[in-house]
Amino acid sequence: MPVSSNHTHVISSKTVFSGRVFSVDADEVEEPGGVRVRREVVRHPGSIVILGVDDHSRRGPLLLLERQYRYAAAARLWELPAGKIDPGEDDLTAAKRELLEETGYTAKKWQRALKFYPSPGFLDELMHVFLARELTPGKARPEDDERIAVRFFPVPQVIRMALSGKIMDGKTLASLFWLQKKLAKRA
Repeated sequence: MPVSSNHTHVISSKTVFSGRVFSVDADEVEEPGGVRVRREVVRHPGSIVILGVDDHSRRGPLLLLERQYRYAAAARLWELPAGKIDPGEDDLTAAKRELLEETGYTAKKWQRALKFYPSPGFLDELMHVFLARELTPGKARPEDDERIAVRFFPVPQVIRMALSGKIMDGKTLASLFWLQKKLAKRA
């Protein structure tokens, strides 16, 4: 059962769906200001996103993207490596695991970048974004249902892809614009 916070009082809570990745709760709550309402909330353990940057290219910084089919979007999408945090796992450990599993790369330098709620109107998932540098290639270990193509792009090209609608994944867009700002400060 969710914990009352921010002066929200949970009157009742019932799990109406429980799946492999998330569950759905139907909660009766009294929110701040005395508003009593029923809320359906998707409960998710949290996830990580990785900005894998190769700083050693003559073309400037390169960003590691992957392309995979996303059933809900009915399309193959360019996006950053990402995945859920497993039970008992901290966010940095999850980021290192996902980078290796999905791309085969490991990184010597890790930096926390940002965190955000992708859709807080109905989803409690918190995404943790990490900047990974000094990448070393290796063998990917994707899950049985993952078919992932991996490619490096110059950051300005990725920005153009985002602005032209070729990148439509929200976690990638938010993380990319953080990276753009960070790189502009270094220049």
